[in-house]
Amino acid sequence: MDIAQIDENFKLPLPNGETDIEWLNANQAPFDLRGVFYSEEEKLYRRLPKDVADATSAGVAGLSKYTAGGRVRFITNSPYVAIKCVIPANLPMNHMPLSGSHGFAIYADGKFAGFFPPNIADVAKATSGTIAFQGIRYFPLYLLQDMCIYFPLYNGVFELYIGIKKGSTVQTPTPYPMEKPVVFYGSSITQGGCASRPGNDYAALLSRKFHFDFINLGFSGNGKGEQIMADYIAALHPAVFVLDYDHNAPSVEHLQQTHYNMYYTFRKENPNAPVVMVSKPDFDNDPNAAKRRAVIYETYAKAKKNGDKLVYFVDGEKLFETDGRDGCTVDGCHPNDLGFYRMAKNIMPTLKTALKKAYKKNK
Repeated sequence: MDIAQIDENFKLPLPNGETDIEWLNANQAPFDLRGVFYSEEEKLYRRLPKDVADATSAGVAGLSKYTAGGRVRFITNSPYVAIKCVIPANLPMNHMPLSGSHGFAIYADGKFAGFFPPNIADVAKATSGTIAFQGIRYFPLYLLQDMCIYFPLYNGVFELYIGIKKGSTVQTPTPYPMEKPVVFYGSSITQGGCASRPGNDYAALLSRKFHFDFINLGFSGNGKGEQIMADYIAALHPAVFVLDYDHNAPSVEHLQQTHYNMYYTFRKENPNAPVVMVSKPDFDNDPNAAKRRAVIYETYAKAKKNGDKLVYFVDGEKLFETDGRDGCTVDGCHPNDLGFYRMAKNIMPTLKTALKKAYKKNK
């Protein structure tokens, strides 16, 4: 049974009925692409250069083509915004909604305005290695609005075209207050698993709250603090660095061997950029969680002892809070939307302080 046939609220709006759509390539002006870039050589969107990804690990090489944190921003007064796209035909995940792993989400003036997922049937019948789909959302008041379309969290994007009504205004978006982005580095949790839609991961929630640009370098199972990643992030010279790979360090010993080095590599190249260190939130299911947290706190304490006034520590055990804690993940590990909301809420005060320091340093 197709639930959309008996409940219209489950139907995915399609732009087939519109005859006045002008289709524009998302990687060309006036669109503002953030968190990802388009590789002309590979004909796909990336969040990490191929040479860096390939030199890090096979896992990072593959995941670097997943577009977590990617956004395309613009201002328009079109009464609708449509998309058509081509994405890889990766299988759906067992514990993450297709809308989050494979779909796009649109926000208007910072507020959620709809999502564009592929149809499950299209995913199931894909045989060419790609899925092509489209969608549309309506804004009938003809008001100029800042639009932001978030890319899939756990899949890639080959092509993306944005449709607006012919004759509508399309212009560059309102700029971020700080030119430099915040860089988040970490695990599957950092990447966004298992948010119900792009934009509900904690990095995106914080970005909208404080209106900052960001780059999501969460690599599911593969954020291990490698030297090449430390060097790459240091060379980005971000406004703030959020160091959140505790969950992917294979052992306490590995974390001890890499964590301070990750911080120190960054600090040598970025003496004025705040560093926020976060320990893992899934504290209940790991007997070594307290030991791992101690390693991260040791990095923080050592940095403070050495005179660094721009380091901050966030205790992961407190991120999911107490009441309803067991409802914050889908599997005891990966946050659902409630888990990500609480993560963002409890990282927020520390990041707010760090951003104020970064803003003063960059004025």
